Amino acid sequence: MALISNLLALRRDPRILKLPPYLSALCIIVGVVWLLVLPLNEYSRNTYISENALLPGQVHTYFGGSEHNIFRAYRHEVAGLVGKPIEERSQRLGEIFKSSNLKVATQKYEYHASSRNVSGQNVYAVLQGPRADATEAIVLIAAWTNMDGEINHSGVALVLTLARYFKRWSLWSKDIIFLLAGDSTAGPQAWVDAYHDSHSPAAIDPLSIKSGALQGAVAIDYPAGPWGHRFDKLHVVYDGVNGQLPNLDLFNTAVSIASGQMGIGCTLQRMFQHDDSYQARLQTMLRGMISQGLGHASGPHSSFIPYHVDAITLQTVGDGWHDEMSLGRTLESLFRSLNNLLEHFHQSFFFYLLMQANRFVSIGTYLPSAMLLAVNFTITAIALWVASGRSDVPVANPASTSRSPAPKSEKAAGESEMTVLKTGSSIALIPTISLTITERHLFLPLTFIALTHFLALLPLYIFNNAPESLLDIAFNTTAVLTSILPTLAAYVLSIYHRPTQQEATLIQCFSLLLLGMFLSALATLNFSLSFLIGIFAAPLTFIRHIPLPTSPTSSILSKNRKPVSAVISLLLVAINPVIVIRAATLYWGKDIVEVLVQAAEGWHIFGLWTQVVVWLVWWPAWFAGGVVVARGMFS
Repeated sequence: MALISNLLALRRDPRILKLPPYLSALCIIVGVVWLLVLPLNEYSRNTYISENALLPGQVHTYFGGSEHNIFRAYRHEVAGLVGKPIEERSQRLGEIFKSSNLKVATQKYEYHASSRNVSGQNVYAVLQGPRADATEAIVLIAAWTNMDGEINHSGVALVLTLARYFKRWSLWSKDIIFLLAGDSTAGPQAWVDAYHDSHSPAAIDPLSIKSGALQGAVAIDYPAGPWGHRFDKLHVVYDGVNGQLPNLDLFNTAVSIASGQMGIGCTLQRMFQHDDSYQARLQTMLRGMISQGLGHASGPHSSFIPYHVDAITLQTVGDGWHDEMSLGRTLESLFRSLNNLLEHFHQSFFFYLLMQANRFVSIGTYLPSAMLLAVNFTITAIALWVASGRSDVPVANPASTSRSPAPKSEKAAGESEMTVLKTGSSIALIPTISLTITERHLFLPLTFIALTHFLALLPLYIFNNAPESLLDIAFNTTAVLTSILPTLAAYVLSIYHRPTQQEATLIQCFSLLLLGMFLSALATLNFSLSFLIGIFAAPLTFIRHIPLPTSPTSSILSKNRKPVSAVISLLLVAINPVIVIRAATLYWGKDIVEVLVQAAEGWHIFGLWTQVVVWLVWWPAWFAGGVVVARGMFS
């Protein structure tokens, strides 16, 4: 009973509620520091091949010689198709595939997003493996235009050349599909959707020819111009839609073959000059986190990953001595390795952060940093829940236990009234306030949080469906309205139903509790997005409603609650998600309309849900915090 009395007394100890802000701050600091130490050798490790069947770089490659002349002929064919109608271009590409005795088909697609019409036509051919039973296939992709809008001259020509070259080999135990997509994003998405029968028949044609389950996909981005261009390195692009990543074994196999067997340097995240220093590793990791957090399609491979088809894009960069034959031999060796697979990629990592082409961090090492940021919100939410039940007014004791007031002689000076708790033969003295149970009024806080999340559906719908001509006006209007909306909401509440201190505490409690829950769950799916939102939302942990002055000795904040609340409300505008997005576009020199159009295309074409997290997780938490602070201006 003595232990119970001590715990009950400790629960009401005001010093306990002073700890959560420090614990939250500690979680944030440790989470950030945890991330910053990952590039060190002690916390990252070298990449390795987990699947022994791949045997990267163990075969002799024969692509070369007369194939070079065929490649140059095909490149001139591709250059002659530039500017031609889509149907004429597709017909000619199909004829080239047919000349190699391959089954050929075409597919039309058409998407509508932000009043833009994204349409095109895919051409693909299927090489039936002589040793295959049409149950498995691997895909070689080249988009007609790359992510920068350039004509992929050498990439398309190389696919045509390899299709002819692979047809002569009898060693393939899997079918090989050669896909020439109409563009780098919508085309591959339409094709892979139709391949898995999850497409919209109104917008996408079905596929007339199919093979087995897709085991992997490799895309080529080699514009080079109609006359060719030698390159220096291969830029390996691996980010998928919504932050999903391919199995690390595929990435490692490509790097091992290119750098180890062919002598081609590999780089990633556009870090073309990587000196393996701490700064370079950190910059590469942060670039990868931003790309993963945005969740956009970074290449033709991105559309395959959500279907559990591991895929990467090999992009040529720089000026060097490597040519199309080096890239062709790299692809030949890579497809020979994929041909060795006995089952789907599964042994290596699907969650990782890459520091360079040969160094990575696995999920078990980096996940705690995002989890600590999420935990900081949960700690504050629990503290606010406890604070909402505190009361300075003693209440009657329940009749279920036998209690009697303690004698006055047992009370110390300045101590609250004591209560004798009798249980059997034991007797304990407990402060009466420790037994006080304050009723929590939950209707207003729960209703407010629910309405806030429903309100967030409005901008989510507008930005995903508004025409391009209205996006700039819609964004600027939303930025202004959302910045002043917390103050307006606090004013309306002060007129119709002024929230009590307990209700304001519960609003913030439920808001932070949901934020912590969402971010902790999101960290296991998209670590980068969870971490970035956790950093931007971290100030919400430390804002509080300022209580009314209750005595002449009240704090300066209480005596000046209105101006202080106004200042904090202005500071909160800086972390308004809309303002943060605008600042990010200005920092990177991006057009906000183009960013919104790409987000809308991602929503309608790729199933992008980054904006769902922004509007239904991040913004409601910010809005609730703003209303709680602005409440002080109208009390």
